[in-house]
Amino acid sequence: MATSTLAPAYSAADTRVPLRHQASWGAIFAGAVTALVAQILLTLVGLGIGLSALDTNGGDNPSVAAFSTTAGLWWVGSGIVASLIGGYLAGRLSGRGSRATSGYHGLVSWAVTTLVVIYLLTSSVGSLLGGTFSGLSSVLGGAGQAIGGTVQTAAQAAAPSLSKVSNPIDGIEQQVRQQAAGQDPQAARDAAVSAMRAALTGDAAQQKQAEDRAAEALAKAQNIPVDQARSQVQDYKKQYEQTVTEAKQKAKAAAEETRKTAAQGALYAALALVLGAVAAFLGGLAGTVKRADERV
Repeated sequence: MATSTLAPAYSAADTRVPLRHQASWGAIFAGAVTALVAQILLTLVGLGIGLSALDTNGGDNPSVAAFSTTAGLWWVGSGIVASLIGGYLAGRLSGRGSRATSGYHGLVSWAVTTLVVIYLLTSSVGSLLGGTFSGLSSVLGGAGQAIGGTVQTAAQAAAPSLSKVSNPIDGIEQQVRQQAAGQDPQAARDAAVSAMRAALTGDAAQQKQAEDRAAEALAKAQNIPVDQARSQVQDYKKQYEQTVTEAKQKAKAAAEETRKTAAQGALYAALALVLGAVAAFLGGLAGTVKRADERV
């Protein structure tokens, strides 16, 4: 007796549903490339507008902080527009009738674009490629540096530069050399400066002996009594401590301002990425292919 096998029956809808939600990497990469080109185009437009607004004769030019901030905002805005364009193309070329699937194609296309931009900004691949690709990386890198320049400019404007903080001992050494008036000024000055430096920056356990030697050296260099020289040593000591305290306060203020500015920059960058992702997803939704035989 022959036995018959029953093959499972699949409808056209059963085979179509998985395909509707399958990723189309060709559409994703096409959207990513389009977004990159749109970003470059908008960046060049912004660069042209910015350069045309500058006066080489030193006229009414915007400040460095204002110029950097405007460049950063333009870069963020152009990134959102480019994400919208790339997301739309990715959703359209995917050929999916599902709005959600098309939106996800736009979102993944934005993620690929973001990774490529970050790679170009953080590596030397652009300079190694040369030619056209080197110019492309330079455009992207210049825009990225404009955003970083905004953070750096804000920090430098709000807090004193640490490189400009003078050495606390320099002013005291200059005063000691100017006041020396012995029979051998150069030798007396050098001895007084060395003794004074040892008294201010030497071992705390031997500070009393160092101050006595500094007083004797000052007295010899200036032809003054030792008691008067000891008074000068104490004055120099107070001046040194005050200068060190001010330098520490300036350093703390600069570090705090840099921390705040870096934190704000990171939050703004994260917000810009989120807006770009939303724009790409909405672009994918707008690019959904509507078909009569598929439900959205």
